[in-house]
This record gives sequence, C-alpha cells and structure tokens, in this order.
Amino acid sequence: MTLVSDQVRRLDAYLDRLPVLADLAQDDTGSESGEQNIVAAEALSAPRIGQLLRLVQSLSSTSSSQPLIPIDSVRSLLIQSDILTYHNDGTTSLPPIKAKSHYENEVEWLLVTKATVQVYGSILNTLLDRIIPLSDDIWYWSEVLNSYTYSSLYTIQTSPLRLWVWTQEVYAASKTRINTFDVRDASSDLVQAGNGATQQWRKFYGIVRDSIVERSLANVQRQVLSPLAYCRTEARKKQAELQKLREITASGLGVLMDEGLQFGSNDGKVQLQGAHLKGVVERSVALIDMVLKEVSTLDMGINEFEDKVFAGVEEDAELSVHLEDTATPGRSSVLARRLLNIIDKVLPQHESAMNQLAVTNGRPHAVVRYWLPALVGLVSSSTVLRILVNRQAEIVEWITDFGATVRDFWLNWVVEPTQKIVKTIRHDETSEIAIMSRDSLKADQESLERMVVEFAMDNPQFAVEGSAMTDAHVTEIRRKVAEGDVTPVLRAYEKYLKKPLAGAVTGDLVRSLLIQVQKTKVDLEVAMTGIDSLLKSQELVFGFVGLTPGVLVSIGVFRYLQAMLGGRSGRRLSGTAGRAIRILRNIDRILSDASPTDSNMLSYKDHGLLLCELHVLRSLTTKLLPRSVQQEFLEDLDDLANIKGIGFQAKALTRIRWAYARWLR
Repeated sequence: MTLVSDQVRRLDAYLDRLPVLADLAQDDTGSESGEQNIVAAEALSAPRIGQLLRLVQSLSSTSSSQPLIPIDSVRSLLIQSDILTYHNDGTTSLPPIKAKSHYENEVEWLLVTKATVQVYGSILNTLLDRIIPLSDDIWYWSEVLNSYTYSSLYTIQTSPLRLWVWTQEVYAASKTRINTFDVRDASSDLVQAGNGATQQWRKFYGIVRDSIVERSLANVQRQVLSPLAYCRTEARKKQAELQKLREITASGLGVLMDEGLQFGSNDGKVQLQGAHLKGVVERSVALIDMVLKEVSTLDMGINEFEDKVFAGVEEDAELSVHLEDTATPGRSSVLARRLLNIIDKVLPQHESAMNQLAVTNGRPHAVVRYWLPALVGLVSSSTVLRILVNRQAEIVEWITDFGATVRDFWLNWVVEPTQKIVKTIRHDETSEIAIMSRDSLKADQESLERMVVEFAMDNPQFAVEGSAMTDAHVTEIRRKVAEGDVTPVLRAYEKYLKKPLAGAVTGDLVRSLLIQVQKTKVDLEVAMTGIDSLLKSQELVFGFVGLTPGVLVSIGVFRYLQAMLGGRSGRRLSGTAGRAIRILRNIDRILSDASPTDSNMLSYKDHGLLLCELHVLRSLTTKLLPRSVQQEFLEDLDDLANIKGIGFQAKALTRIRWAYARWLR
C-alpha cells in the first residue's frame, strides 16, 4: 500500500459518489418528473451508454492491493470507448460531431475522468520511481568525492573508457583532415618525395600527430589538472546534475500532488459537479502534460520550472476557459485524445530523457566498476587452479582432519559428558566418582585390628596392668582401634626406643613400627574416603562443569553459522529498522531546512522530497511493524504527508518517533 495507491483510491471513490445525471432536476414533481425519469431510463438502457458504463466499471479501482490499472489497459479502454476515431496507423482523431444525448455526454466525461485518475496515478509512480534511485547515485558520487582512495579507484576504473573516448576524438579529427586534404597538393608532394610508401606513412603520421595536438589544445582542462583531479571534477559535476534533477523531479511530483485533480475530496463530501469538475480534470491533464515535458530540463531553476509549468497550463489553448462556449460538444473527445497523446508520446519521451540523464550522470556501468577485479581474478585463476591441483591430497587431508576433529569434539566434550550427567541423575553405580575402591578401607581397618589385637595378646603387659587378657579386653581393644586408638603399640614402641638394639634383635620394635605404618595407611584412607564422599555429593555439579565448555563452544559456532548462513531474518529486520531511522532523519532535515510559503506550507520541491521518503517508509511497514499497529502507523504517515502546515507535520513526526520507538531500535 503506497501513497499513490491511497490517492488513486480516494479519487476513484469520490468519482463513484458523483451522480451520473448531473443536470437531472431534483425538484420536478408530478407528470414532468415522471416523464423525465422515463426518458432517463430509456437513455441509460441504450447500447452505447451500456458499453460506456461497462468501460467505466473496468476503469474503477476494484482491488484494494492493486488500485492502479496498467497504463496500456487504460489506453486500450479509451480506444474501445469510441470517443476517438482510431486509425490503422496508430493515430487518433476527433470523431465527426454528431448529436448526443446529455446522458451520453455525462457518461463519456465520467469515463475520461476515470482514465485521467489512472494516468495520474501512473505518472506519480513514474516520478517516484525516478527520484528514489537518484539518491543512490548521489550517495555514490559522495563516496567518491569524500575519499581520495575511492577517487583513485574511480580514476583507474574509468581510464579505459576515457582512453577510448580520446581515441575516438583523435580518429574523427584525423578522418576530417584526411577528407579535407587537397588531393592535388598531396600528389605533388608525393611525386617530389619519390612516390614512396614511407613518405605516405609520414604524411599519415603527421596528420594523426596534428590531430592529437589539436585535441590536447582544445581540452586545456585535462592538461592543467591531474587525472585524479579531473575525475573528481567530473564526479562533482555529475553529482550536481543529479541533485538538480532530483529537486526538479521532486518539485514536479509536489506540483501534481498539490494541484492535480483537486476535487476537494479530503472530507469525503461531493463538492464539485458539472462544468467546474470538468474544468478541474482538463486543468489536471494539462498540468500532467507540462510537468512531463519540462521536468527533464536542467537548464532552469526550481522557481523557473514551477513558473513555466503554471504559465503553460494557464496559456493552454485546449482548456475550456479559453473557449467562448464552455459547453462546446466533443470536449471529452479532446481530453481523451490528449490522454492518449500523453500515453503514446509524452510519457515515453519523458522516460527516454530521464533514462539518458541517469545514464549520463549516474554511477558507471557495472562493467566499468568491476572490470579490474574481474581481470585480476581471470589472470590469477590459472595460478589458483594449479595450486589446488598440486595440493589436492593435502587439501583432502585437511578437510578429513577437520571433520574428524569436529566429530571427536562433539562426542568427547558434548555427548559423553551429557551421558554421564544422565547416569548421575539416574544413580547409575558405574557413573560414581571414586578416588579409591569401596572395600579398600574396610580391609585395611580389619587388618590393623588384627595386628593390634595379636600384638596385645603377645605383650599383655602393654595392654592391661597386672591381669591376663580376657575377651572383654580384646573387644575393648578392637573398639579403640576402630576409633584410631593404638595405645598398646605406642607403649611398646616407647619402651623399645629406650633400648633400640635389644628391641630390634627381639623384633618387637620393628613389629610396633610396622603396625604404626599400617595405622598411617588407614588414617590416609579415612581422609581419602572423606574427600571421596565430598566428590560424590557434588557429582552432578562436576558433570555440568565438564559439559559447559563443549556446550559453550557448540552454541558459539552454531550462532555464528546461523548468522552467516541461515539467520538473515534478524539482520534484515535490523537493517529495515536502521533504514527507517535514516528515513525519519531525512524527513526531519526536510522539515527543518524547508522554505515555507506565506501560509506556512511546504514548497512543491520540499513536499515532493517528503513524499519520496514517505513512499519508501510505507513500503517498510509490513516488514517492520506487527499487523496490529500497521494501520495506526499508516494514519500517522498520512498526517505527516498532509499539507496542513509545517508545525502539524513536525508534531506528526515527533509522534511517530516516540509511538513506534520500540520497533525503530
């Protein structure tokens, strides 16, 4: 949904509300009213009026998404209406004047007005489609001028083209000299020189050399400026031409939007009827004709262009206001002929002139811009291909190793830790973390008990005082050993240390020492068991710690690949929001830098530039905003496009910024 489609739909809806029989008296009563109704019914049932009404219906905007009818279809419907006489050679002429009923004239006018609305919409779209690409070309020249690197690159890119143009100029000058060379003088010179081929080549070389010198003197600017400076001057000139073309085209767009087909339909009421409405249609067609003819002329300023357009409309000889009898029959045929002339001649000439200006002053062709990298790629392609062939085995091995590395990383650092975590959650015994085996401490503890008990039974004096060993004593010793108390062994060790040699000979010192070694081993295993229990309590935490690096690396790689290959929707949305912000910035500049009229309205040029920015912004609506707020956004854009005053439009711009800031980030 665009500005133009909305404008065409409003105009078409306004025309649909117009009464076809404009002059039918509403206050007639009795038999006279009945007779007129009968006459009107008979007139509307005529085959001619039925044909015209079917064509009017074909020219109506029946589709909300595509209200504009192709301009070729409009042309075809105008020819089918027989309002004009169409000849086999493609030309048209006014039909012979014959008596027509009032109703037939009204329906013909309605048909021509509907066709005018469609042509008007097509012309507006044409101007919009011309202005928007000009901004891209202007930006390209700004990039070239703002950087000496880009300026140098542009100089290199266009050097073959400039050399070709210079060669063509030298060739044309040499050809002219040869054609104007006096044959008799040349024959005498050649005879005196011996009629040799060498002298003929010398003469030819002299002509070419003189042509080169002449071209060099004719273009002093190239001699004074360096190639880089000359190219920058050329770029600056083309940029200025494009800016002027953009401003004039925007002014033409503003003139058509503000002055064309002003039926007073903003409030939805039918305000114009009869001769007044027909005069508006005639004036609008003349305005379209003048704008298309003058908009591609760059040798005038904006004010001169606007004055010339309005002067041409006022002086148009085909307007009814210049005729003595404004009710002259056949005015609809004259208007239809003018519409066909616009479609067949004026519009193609306008498009051709605009295309020529865009090609002349726009960015260079893609062949000119990319011939250098294409040449480098072509020259280096054989070397690259040779390297690939010679290192084919190594490249295959690199690819294989890379694939194996990726697979092993996935299995060892993602899959396997995940499986261990699952087993831990299920209390799988094979997944338990253990520093030592389960039964190791129990065996060593029992061994230590046996050692201490046997030592105490062999040396009861160290275990009990003045009595024999009993089962109660043995049980008590076992209990104390389980608690880490080996007092009998330590007592013996203390005694035998006083006489180490005797204790070593009897073996009791060594025996007590070895029991203490076993005691140390048991103490160490107890400490290790505590650590083992701590690890088992945090087994799930360690599992997630082991899984985290692999998961983080996998997520990072996946997001990178998604951003590079499949995640373009996010980048498109971000790019769309950025583009919308830049458009709002351009609109703010237009409103800030505008030169308002006496009634505080935007000038035609500024209004045209504003409409171009709004046209692009409306095209981003479906990509940028959710469906629930799109209609509100379009209403705010309509307020911004409405010429109610710069202050009103500035408030609408402010409202758009804060109301839709969520989607414009």
